[in-house]
Amino acid sequence: MSTRRGFASDNAATIHPEVLESIARANSGHAFGYGHDPYTRAVEQRFEEVFGDGARTFFVFNGTGANILCLRAACRPWDAVICTDTAHLEVDEGGAPEQIAGIKLLVVSGIDGKLSPDAVAAQLTRIGDEHAVQPRVVSIAQSTELGTLYAPAELRSLAQVVHAHGLLLHLDGARLSNAAAALGCSLREASFDCGVDLLSFGGTKCGLMLGEAVVVRDAQLAHDLLYLRKGSMQLASKMRFMAAQFDALLHDELWRRSAGHANAMAARLAAAVTAIDGVQITRPVQANAVFAILPGQARVALAQRFDFYAWDAARDEVRWMCSWDTTEDDVEEFAAAIEECLQICQ
Repeated sequence: MSTRRGFASDNAATIHPEVLESIARANSGHAFGYGHDPYTRAVEQRFEEVFGDGARTFFVFNGTGANILCLRAACRPWDAVICTDTAHLEVDEGGAPEQIAGIKLLVVSGIDGKLSPDAVAAQLTRIGDEHAVQPRVVSIAQSTELGTLYAPAELRSLAQVVHAHGLLLHLDGARLSNAAAALGCSLREASFDCGVDLLSFGGTKCGLMLGEAVVVRDAQLAHDLLYLRKGSMQLASKMRFMAAQFDALLHDELWRRSAGHANAMAARLAAAVTAIDGVQITRPVQANAVFAILPGQARVALAQRFDFYAWDAARDEVRWMCSWDTTEDDVEEFAAAIEECLQICQ
């Protein structure tokens, strides 16, 4: 088995030892399936404590499933979802919003990956027009696909516009832990307290083996999700082992420790490559992602030694992601390799 390390994605990281220990503790005796066990219900109760009174949680297998499940619960057949042109829903869900949920995406240009209130308002000119699809949900990511953050005040301003027009605000929280850690606030303060109506909470990118959570505080959405999760093929039979992972993630704020470390390693990497002649950072480094311009030949040479993504190959832009298990030695070795590849390819 390869021990190669890289900066391709926080999905590529190992499973956190505390998560594995939690799974092992749950692996004793028999328990009812599909979440009808005391262990899962106890973890669901912990989610309510974290996200606020009335919060209902639905564990699912993956991020795409979580996002699509949210949209299916919130939208009717004639409804649409407003998102940015860099949103995971638009770029990396394989057409699932259209194929699985039957939902049209209204895509607008974002600023550093973020939606502005004005951009949302511009999509609301045909409300009530039977010839036009009706916006129902505004979907954002926190942190965004470009590694940027909505400050709480920005999120509240966006939510005000969304709610003033009777829409719902969905948060793709695959990296919500990174956002909350960077903002120095709680998960609730980074989401529901700012006006979010429903969200997906990421576990896989924060040290879990698998699993995401859909969290809502609206009773009708919670009722519908109970049935939609099964019909969307996202209901795990051995639910206690999925719940066990989130139990570890919430205990002693493992999510903050893991995400905060990933963020710190990204800041360290950004500082290291800023000093390298020939590298240009292209996006604000606010969470655990570093975007940079790396000339083509150097990029190809570096890719032979480390895994990472070419974000926009046409302009030599790359994305380097740090994870809960990225080490300072990883960062230093990677930065040294970047400088070496640039020198060789000059």
